[in-house]
Amino acid sequence: MNNLIQENMEKSEFLVHRSVFTDREVLAQERAEIFNKCWLFIGHETEVPTPGDYRRKKVGGRNLLLVHSQDGEIRALYNTCPHRGALVCRENEGNSRVFRCFYHAWSFKNDGELVGMPGKDGFPEDFNAEGTKNMKAVNRMESYRGFLFVNFDDNAISLDEYLGNAKEYIDLVVDQSEFGMEVLGGVQEYSVRANWKLLAENSVDLYHGMPTHKTYFDIKQSQDPDLKRVQLEGKGVELGNGHAVIEYVAPWGRPVAQWTPIWDENLKRDMENMKARLIERYGEQRAERIANYNRNILIFPNLVINDIMAVTARTFYPSSPGYMEVSGYALAPKGEDEGHRLARNNNFLEFLGPGGFATPDDNEALELCQEAYNNNQEVEWNDISKGMGREDGALATDELQMRSFWRQYNKILKPVLQKEVAHK
Repeated sequence: MNNLIQENMEKSEFLVHRSVFTDREVLAQERAEIFNKCWLFIGHETEVPTPGDYRRKKVGGRNLLLVHSQDGEIRALYNTCPHRGALVCRENEGNSRVFRCFYHAWSFKNDGELVGMPGKDGFPEDFNAEGTKNMKAVNRMESYRGFLFVNFDDNAISLDEYLGNAKEYIDLVVDQSEFGMEVLGGVQEYSVRANWKLLAENSVDLYHGMPTHKTYFDIKQSQDPDLKRVQLEGKGVELGNGHAVIEYVAPWGRPVAQWTPIWDENLKRDMENMKARLIERYGEQRAERIANYNRNILIFPNLVINDIMAVTARTFYPSSPGYMEVSGYALAPKGEDEGHRLARNNNFLEFLGPGGFATPDDNEALELCQEAYNNNQEVEWNDISKGMGREDGALATDELQMRSFWRQYNKILKPVLQKEVAHK
């Protein structure tokens, strides 16, 4: 188990051992070394815009409450009562000044402070003098451009340092709007009978786009008579710390400023004005990237921001080696015009939504991979070598992005697994 990743630059070969998708010991180490120590996306600040707003979250195997406390601070509280451990908040979302535990009715302010206990005379007067019976907050929660992250390792590097070069691409998403981005109502939740790392790979894999989603591209071509050839062209970039991005052109419309013939002519005029304002703010080159280029951004280990025909953020966590739970968020510019918002939502549902052209196809592909891994004693390795001869000028359809993920994965887990083998 100590050589799960093999990289041979001379042969331009990059191999991943299929046991990483099926082995329970590997999953245990992933939980300990990755999900306990990396920065993990918990949500967006617009999910809890006013004091008292809260959302239940499950992050890194923990039950958390993302809450906008009355003092104005956004916190991540462990959703467990300090008394006997029951979930304090059972509602998925809402607004409340106080959380009350169902089991013994201990009550807490929305900053976690214990403020009420039935039968208080049974406890010492200084029972909570040191605050040890308050709901505990996650010590490390930081944000970047509205995206909120937690880290369960008190000694971890800052979020700013962790994101590093990925910030450039997050900025391209957020700068679509002069007023910032907001999460649209409702979280899409579904499960996939496949290993979580397969979705990390798939999310920055443009190589599968044309064969897997051929029906969608055929429809796009029929909708636009001026579209001579459907193409997906661009670059893949390794961003450090396991992060990666593909940035490319594509035939679909983008509500930022790329019109398509299926939309109303009024939207075309609006989008031309929108593009002009982007040029005024950022210059022609950056405005072109914001408006007309698509981005699939992978933030290691398990956040994907798709800025394509719509904007979505997805996280995914393993329940077992062959099963994951996925949460998806749709985002849009604050104050977006109603016509643009409708076009955006239709775009989202058509391709990215649970019943769209992409998501069911992708899920089936991942499940087919997972099912075939029962052959991994005889067929041991996945090949992720495409484009190794052009690492500095990788195409978006190359596999540099996946190699970026696996290099960081190997950096984290290889020393641990080697130590484990040495002790056996």
